[in-house]
Amino acid sequence: MIVETLAPRAQEDGTALPGPLLTELTALYASNREFQQLSGDFPDPGDIRPEQVAAALADELAHPGAEVLLARSEGRLVAVAVTLARHPDPADPDPWLGLLMVHGDAHRAGFGRRLAGHVEDGFRARGRTGLRLAVLENNPKALAFWTSLGYEETARRPDLAHGRPCRVLRKALTPDGTPASG
Repeated sequence: MIVETLAPRAQEDGTALPGPLLTELTALYASNREFQQLSGDFPDPGDIRPEQVAAALADELAHPGAEVLLARSEGRLVAVAVTLARHPDPADPDPWLGLLMVHGDAHRAGFGRRLAGHVEDGFRARGRTGLRLAVLENNPKALAFWTSLGYEETARRPDLAHGRPCRVLRKALTPDGTPASG
């Protein structure tokens, strides 16, 4: 799996993403209909449009310190992650993983674990000591995934964007990558 950072650039048509990449990203988002229904991020989870995905990514990248990571396997886009170097709440010292989504056809192939590990390693290399994320209360599959990776619940609160009930999870990033002792 190869991970690259998305670097949006103005295209001839005025968009920030090349058409073929936007098509791949739209297919990835659309392949996760169950999550899209839970999140409510798109008006019709059965009809996700490229312009909606482009707008969602532009919103993510508008945050200072935000990055979009693209994971490819055998040339195919298999996952995307969105990270924030700092949470909008200045009292929160940790970086955040705002989204990690694996293409629906590639679920349970290890791409999510590998991309999460890549994100953790990147923040660890920058001297960060923890990573946080929020899981929607109505998404038990995601909660099981993240807790299996060593994330622990630290709070329950609504998300900032839509007020949806969430569980906030945190994982300590030890310098050597071993699980933190508790």
